[in-house]
Amino acid sequence: MQWYLLPPHPGLQLPGCPGADPAPKSRPGSRHPPARFRPGEAVRAGGERAGLNRAVGSHRPPLPESRGLARAPGCGRPRCQGNGAGRAGAWLPPAPPSARLPPGLGDTGAASPRGPCSGPAMNFSEVFKLSSLLCKFSPDGKYLASCVQYRLIVRDVNNLQILQLYTCLDQIQYIEWSSDSLFILCAMYKRGIVQVWSLEQPDWHCKIDEGSAGLVASCWSPDGRHILNTTEFYLRITVWSLCTKSVSYIKYPKACQHGIAFTKDGRYMALAERRDCKDFISLFVCSDWQLLRHFDTETQDLSGIEWAPNGCVLAVWDTCLEYKILLYSLDGRLLSTYSAYEWSLGIKSVAWSPSSQFLAIGSYDEKVRILNHVTWKKITEFEHPATIANPKIIVYKEMEKSPRVETESLAFPPARAQASSLFSTQSKYDISQVPVSLQYVKPVADRANPRIGIGMLAFSPDNCFLATKNDNIPNAIWIWDVQKLKLFVVLEQLYAVQLFQWDPRQPRLAICTGNSKVYLWSPAGCVSVQVPMEGDFQVLSLCWHASGDSMALLSKDNFCMCYLEREEVK
Repeated sequence: MQWYLLPPHPGLQLPGCPGADPAPKSRPGSRHPPARFRPGEAVRAGGERAGLNRAVGSHRPPLPESRGLARAPGCGRPRCQGNGAGRAGAWLPPAPPSARLPPGLGDTGAASPRGPCSGPAMNFSEVFKLSSLLCKFSPDGKYLASCVQYRLIVRDVNNLQILQLYTCLDQIQYIEWSSDSLFILCAMYKRGIVQVWSLEQPDWHCKIDEGSAGLVASCWSPDGRHILNTTEFYLRITVWSLCTKSVSYIKYPKACQHGIAFTKDGRYMALAERRDCKDFISLFVCSDWQLLRHFDTETQDLSGIEWAPNGCVLAVWDTCLEYKILLYSLDGRLLSTYSAYEWSLGIKSVAWSPSSQFLAIGSYDEKVRILNHVTWKKITEFEHPATIANPKIIVYKEMEKSPRVETESLAFPPARAQASSLFSTQSKYDISQVPVSLQYVKPVADRANPRIGIGMLAFSPDNCFLATKNDNIPNAIWIWDVQKLKLFVVLEQLYAVQLFQWDPRQPRLAICTGNSKVYLWSPAGCVSVQVPMEGDFQVLSLCWHASGDSMALLSKDNFCMCYLEREEVK
């Protein structure tokens, strides 16, 4: 482990650790105070760092000479276009009342037949460069970190100014914020190196080299002062302390995707282990890394572990070849074992409800089973048939429509923005009449990891809805009413769903399908919005800001910010 400090710092300790010098009061970028905007004024963000924005983090294609503002389809506020307010991440002024759309979702959305819908007003920032879909908000919501090959760029969320620019030793393959948002680690697995950067002391940084042991995974501990590195072939986990520079080793970690789990309060860590062809669980106290409990599990080949949000129950599930899930208490007692069937492919996905009252288990038989927290028995199961026949179920179907072109105003040759709009297809949601037949994909039987069963499932933050995806029907999302334990809505997309994620503040679901649109669903209805970017911007992933007011849309080589507001229906 090599430590670097420029300039020399007494004690070589981090801010916030015992014996360390008090951290500076000013945050990074204090010499660039946030710009203040007057009502109705569109200001270009960037300040003194505008040149750095252009050189490092942004992609600005040539823009037409038009200085007008255009509306994003289905939105109540203008979007970025042209050579004026739409450049450099500018914030657009609110549209005058006469220019706003009436309450509703515009021509690209569908309101719920159960009641009126207020459409989200959306603004988009400029496009910034990105590598490997590495873009994450800090836990406190103040910063946005993104990677461009070997460079780590930290921006202010409010105005997207570059606050810090760090250069790593190789291409970055993974980034993660510390829990207090003061540090960020960058893992370079190919070289077996982790570099850690400080936001409050930009001249300080740390390098951890695992050497010949290699590196396959790296993560922060909940206190934000320890780093856990997993070596190649899962020989051991190394715990590095950034405060005391001490090193601890944990042997026999299990080679599985979900082998480490921390409780939500950060007090305990559960680790899956494999010794003598048997599976074990070790529980550690994160404050001093002392072993709290060690017990074996009744699994053939443990596949994953996950704590309940309240930190009282640990779910452990077996290999996909066997349907078995076990529930353990904090002291290692086996509370219950659940197995739905035998001699067939078993569990594929698991999700706890935010209240810890329900455990949703998605399996290869295309069903989701819900267990309750009192008896740990099944209370219901959700099927995903290819035909929706219940007339009480709302089915939203995405429909393509060709853009209308006014030949009188069409210039030749057309401007870049006008040309891209001519060839882009718009879409909207229609409410389909049941029965509805969904597009069903028959899995290939002679290949490993068949695309079959429930591949994704997630509860809404208010515990009212559960969203699922059946890999046999890749274009559909199923939304279930948890309170009534029945199907609520089905969304049928034109393309396969890449990712969906709930708004952390309200029951609002964001969806991307690998095209140039982003989709939003709420109990009031759903909307399809074209991302107003020139060129080929395909949304492959997205991540919400903790406030729920914005999200980052990620493509293969770029990302942009999407800002949402909710208009009240009067």
